[in-house]
Amino acid sequence: MAQISSVSSKVGNVVPSEVDVTPTEIPLRTYNVTKADARPVLSGHHKINFDERKVLVPWEEGKTSSFHNIWLRDHCQCEQCRHPITKQRLVDTFSIPANIQALEVDAQEKGLKILWKNDKHESFYPYEWLHLHSYNPRLQKYLSPQFKFWGSEIHEKPPEVTYDEVMESDKGVAKWTSKIYTYGFCFVDGVPVSPEATQQLIQRIAFIRPTHYGGFWEFTADLSKNDTAYTELQLRAHTDTTYFSDPAGLQLFHLLEHKGDGGRSLLVDGFRAARILRDEHPDSYRILSNVRIPAHASGNEDVSIQPYAPFPVFNHHPVDGELVQIRWNNDDRATMDHWSDPHEVDKFYEAIRHWNEILRRRDSEYWEQLVPGRALIFDNWRVLHGRSAFTGSRRLCGAYVNHDDFISRLLITNTKRGDVLNAI
Repeated sequence: MAQISSVSSKVGNVVPSEVDVTPTEIPLRTYNVTKADARPVLSGHHKINFDERKVLVPWEEGKTSSFHNIWLRDHCQCEQCRHPITKQRLVDTFSIPANIQALEVDAQEKGLKILWKNDKHESFYPYEWLHLHSYNPRLQKYLSPQFKFWGSEIHEKPPEVTYDEVMESDKGVAKWTSKIYTYGFCFVDGVPVSPEATQQLIQRIAFIRPTHYGGFWEFTADLSKNDTAYTELQLRAHTDTTYFSDPAGLQLFHLLEHKGDGGRSLLVDGFRAARILRDEHPDSYRILSNVRIPAHASGNEDVSIQPYAPFPVFNHHPVDGELVQIRWNNDDRATMDHWSDPHEVDKFYEAIRHWNEILRRRDSEYWEQLVPGRALIFDNWRVLHGRSAFTGSRRLCGAYVNHDDFISRLLITNTKRGDVLNAI
């Protein structure tokens, strides 16, 4: 099972961050890392100190955390200041004096008790919580995602679960979401061949995200929606919904029937392909991390969907620099007439040629013939998909799920809820 704690840098094991991130040199950090030695244990040689502005907490690891008084008061954990059920802030932040001071600071066995001078309010902060949220200095370090990259060899043993185990318990959902997160996709075997059963399956993760295609959809090659997905044509490797400001997170397909030939499904690990591009053509990687590509969905008469701003192919976390999202669908690319530097035009076309060549390498492509009863779900932010041309009648059903809802379900089913909430 993947180390799900890596989804959040504050949940679970922690390790040192390796690199600094600059806008023009964004790293692709997806490597394995080790556990840090830091523990939330007070120093036995130094005392907790406080003054009119801050509280200093010394740790066994040899570092001292400095917390501003106003920050501590604003983050009081008591039920008067933080709702015990909703976990929402109740304290009126704006009623806290800017120069608030502690009257008493008491180092107790499990945490720090503070009596505030202005209103005699009493706050208690567990040492584990203080260590976890220390900001000066940061003690809980970044944990790089424990993804497993794959190429065509994944056909030998693709990730899979059974319909029954997913439907029977959250333990089955935990296994399912863990595999989706680790590999970027997963098959589900033994699915009853019906839209109703398939819809129940996807809803084990989260509610279905509706789009202009509908909510849970069932489609054939009839152009009922004016999109090439609704044809018999070949589709090159791409991600869906690049024309949304927030692209769909997960996508599920279930082939209900096919009377004809062709129609094999294609999957490509986009994060693996991006790493190869970075290693072989670093300038092209930088171009595709910075040049913004407009996109649209305008095939139907009643819509012309466009994101609030163009986005690059490679989108990175603004804090840790991790590659978190790939947006690539050359068919949905709109007119590119806004360039920060006209010299980037030639570089862009060179970059997407390099990118396309890597995506189409034989060892990048995983081809699989879908069959009734075996559903496929994949992370649309990581895995590109496509299909070969086909003949005959082919009927599929499926749906989208928001990425945030997927990560929520992943965390809650694979991590203790208390640990998740403690990291908030």
